[in-house]
Amino acid sequence: MTEPLYLDLSDKCEFEATVERVADDSIVLDRTLFYPEGGGQPPDEGTLSADGQTWRVTDVQKRDTIYHAVDGDPPAAGTAVSGELDWDRRRAHMRYHTAQHLLSALLLAEYDAETTGNQLYADRARIDCAYDRFTEADLADITSRMNELIERSIPVEWYELDRDVAEERLDPDRTRIHLLPDSITEVRIVEIGEYDRTACAGTHVSNTAEIGRFEATGRETKGPEEERLSFALSS
Repeated sequence: MTEPLYLDLSDKCEFEATVERVADDSIVLDRTLFYPEGGGQPPDEGTLSADGQTWRVTDVQKRDTIYHAVDGDPPAAGTAVSGELDWDRRRAHMRYHTAQHLLSALLLAEYDAETTGNQLYADRARIDCAYDRFTEADLADITSRMNELIERSIPVEWYELDRDVAEERLDPDRTRIHLLPDSITEVRIVEIGEYDRTACAGTHVSNTAEIGRFEATGRETKGPEEERLSFALSS
């Protein structure tokens, strides 16, 4: 089973690993910083190098373990490789993911709008929530409130918590722990100061100030009492 280094070392972009096995055009490593697609966050991209040869990592997926799709003939099992993430891409995903958590907490607190889905990209993101309809005034208010929170430089932390403890202490409307398989007994919690705590296996910045400027860029109706809110970040 691949050791997911990205869970604790979100700010690192280089690592050493060994190829455990090859599966078609993908390889399994004993450890990795490459984040596999999930939770609305796209997979990391980057390179693996060994013995003067370099492979581009084009996709990362988690099934029974973590699979790294590479271009060309993959390195053989037992090969020691050096990995390097596309840091600009990873950094963008971290900023957008933390912004999404902050936005979800704000929408729940101020609009009673529970998040039902989200999708992040390197240059934009969207969030779906249970709400009738946002107005232009709402978008302006959300933009202003988000930037106020970001400018507070709130620390962001992540840690493991026993599932029973998490279910007892945390807001079920934010954590949605009941949706996790019963086999998961330890839950990774991402905490934004006293403002938000929720279960998440994604990567995040360590302080809201790193998010940058927030702008709610649009909204659309996605169904009865469901809205999609789009947003973008700038430096």
